[in-house]
Amino acid sequence: MRSPLVPVNRRRFLRGTLLAGAAAATAPAILRGQSLRPPPVKLGVIGCGTRGKWIAKLFQQHGGYELRAVADYFPEVADQVGTELGVDAARRFSTLSGYRRLLASGVEAVALETPPYFFPEHAQAAVAVGLHVYCAKPVATDVPGCLAIGAAAKSATAQQRVFYVDYQMPTDPVNQAVLQRVRDPESGFGNISRVATAGSFGHFPDPPKTANLESRLQKLIWVNDIALGGDYLGNYDIHVIDTALWALGERPVAALGASRIGRVDPHGDSHDVCLLTFEYASGVVHDHHGNALKNFLPNELGCRLHGQTGNALLNYWDKATFRTRDDSFSGAVENLYEAGVVRNIAAFHRAVTEGDFTNTTVPRAVDGALTCILGRIAGERRQRVTMEQILEENTRLEVDLSGLKT
Repeated sequence: MRSPLVPVNRRRFLRGTLLAGAAAATAPAILRGQSLRPPPVKLGVIGCGTRGKWIAKLFQQHGGYELRAVADYFPEVADQVGTELGVDAARRFSTLSGYRRLLASGVEAVALETPPYFFPEHAQAAVAVGLHVYCAKPVATDVPGCLAIGAAAKSATAQQRVFYVDYQMPTDPVNQAVLQRVRDPESGFGNISRVATAGSFGHFPDPPKTANLESRLQKLIWVNDIALGGDYLGNYDIHVIDTALWALGERPVAALGASRIGRVDPHGDSHDVCLLTFEYASGVVHDHHGNALKNFLPNELGCRLHGQTGNALLNYWDKATFRTRDDSFSGAVENLYEAGVVRNIAAFHRAVTEGDFTNTTVPRAVDGALTCILGRIAGERRQRVTMEQILEENTRLEVDLSGLKT
């Protein structure tokens, strides 16, 4: 009777032995979750003020990053953050050109957390040397800057690099669930006919100006200067402007309204009160009101969607809600300021390590910044202004950097 054993030749035996040995060697690592873990992404953070330092800590807590370098205009800030977060003293950079030394320090990715005026310059330089970019909002404070960011992201995609913009509201699972219901043709909501957004909080410090711009580059003072920070509409209210564009899937074609400076003893040129109406090609009407005064109103960042037969609220705080004749849904939006950033840091890491270079967050981020610029200009002029008009004007906002450490 033939033996049940299959004859094994020498080549088959050696191949089987090697495979078995490799499996045995890697099994413990797989059990420890190490074999599939990519090496940490070497990260540099440009801008280490209050938020920059906080975000740098969140990157470290993720576990998939090595904080390799930091840069800040102020050397004492770079040193303090570098010491606290364990960055080698040789990779702590300062002055206006410190970011260039950071880009050449062996990092693979950068997080941009400076005043937004500098984002286009920093992002373009980072992409030019082949780095991944994680960018705060707004991506720019003027039209040329917005267009430069869009071009940089396209270049990043062509180079197989990630360019990611950090917005929190669209990452929230409750907001996502609400918008999914809004978009469901069977939900009874109907088409979105009107959008109402609101931004309200107390303004940032706006002290008297000094001999040069140095005193404005810290403590969020720069939000009071349009060119540096994009004003209150472009820096704070932009959260709900972005959410409106997320819900509608389009940017406005025109805006009209009025705005003013209402804070006590202002020194910057940012308007802090506005009432605006945005028009869309689809016919949707979108009204927005902003309040950045210390007048005891509660903080608010909400986007109300008015459907033909239902309504919904996308929110930064409190609850997001959905209501039609036959259905209602609500859920708490929890700790979005931090949780949204944590989710974005994780998404950025996945994109870098898994090779997703589609960079889908950038087009809407550019459109959102352009929408805020459109609203700012319409509010200042107190007349109807079109998106086509501001793109044709292509006005560049200039900042006087004389007297600063280069």
